[in-house]
Amino acid sequence: MLKLIQKRYGAAERIWVMDRGIPTEAVLAELRQSDPKVRYLVGTPKGRLTQLDKELADKPWQQVRPHLRVKLLPQEGGVYVLAESGARTAKVRGLRRRKLKALWQRLKDLQKQDLTRDQRLEKLGGARDRAGRAVAGLVQTTVDAAGQLPFTLDRTKRRTVRPREGRHLLRTNLSANDPELLWRCYMQLVFVEEAFRTLKGDLNLRPIYHQRPDRIEAHLFVAFLAYCLSITLRQRLKALAGGLMPRVVFEKLTTLQLLDVRVPTTDGRELLLVRRTEPERDVMLLLARLNLTLPPQPPPRIRSGTTRGEVPM
Repeated sequence: MLKLIQKRYGAAERIWVMDRGIPTEAVLAELRQSDPKVRYLVGTPKGRLTQLDKELADKPWQQVRPHLRVKLLPQEGGVYVLAESGARTAKVRGLRRRKLKALWQRLKDLQKQDLTRDQRLEKLGGARDRAGRAVAGLVQTTVDAAGQLPFTLDRTKRRTVRPREGRHLLRTNLSANDPELLWRCYMQLVFVEEAFRTLKGDLNLRPIYHQRPDRIEAHLFVAFLAYCLSITLRQRLKALAGGLMPRVVFEKLTTLQLLDVRVPTTDGRELLLVRRTEPERDVMLLLARLNLTLPPQPPPRIRSGTTRGEVPM
């Protein structure tokens, strides 16, 4: 990948920013030994924070921003950066509390339901999946031989997890003289992840049912144009209504039934065009102008017990 990027875009002093699930120790060693030298900033597995907990405890905090402080731990071949964001901490704790509260209420509901042991196990697994591994690990649950569901809060683990909320352990071979630069580089991953969420969520990029490569490329092209419009809308909203996200605007626009279009003329008059909004027709017109067609939709799934051709609501 390094050679491909260098061949396509030329040689440059790039900083490779990667999430913790991508680089291995072997990959990082290869990056450090490469010629020319490759600079990187990567996240580390959560278990690494446990391994370095004692060493990091002796290091002083350095205030980088009003709500951001870091600890630096030099190691062979680089430095570890422990970053703690106040805003991130509040966000993570709020999310954990909501999920924990929902899981706790769901477990209470399962206790009251008249279920077999296998049914209770199945519903328990679903509840834990929805809560997420981090939150589900804070609650000790079991289904005994009689099918009962006792559960308790693991307070010891909760006390261990709470101080680490909102913290990131980064690893880099860059100079640690400017911790704020390291943090800003790593935050680029947040923007990349947000872009993927926009494409897959707000713009419904997936699934793609095309069979031909040219139609797949056309589908992605239209999605990319929509993404560009979404980003443009976000930039406009920053100046007009800070904090308002494009998806909120999209939701408001979908409720419109009639649209008034006012067109000024050169003689001082104004044309008023009143039209009914039809999103499906607008999409069809756009695709027609691009010489595209909608992909064939999969047939409706028919559940057992229904007449052929009927789809249960």
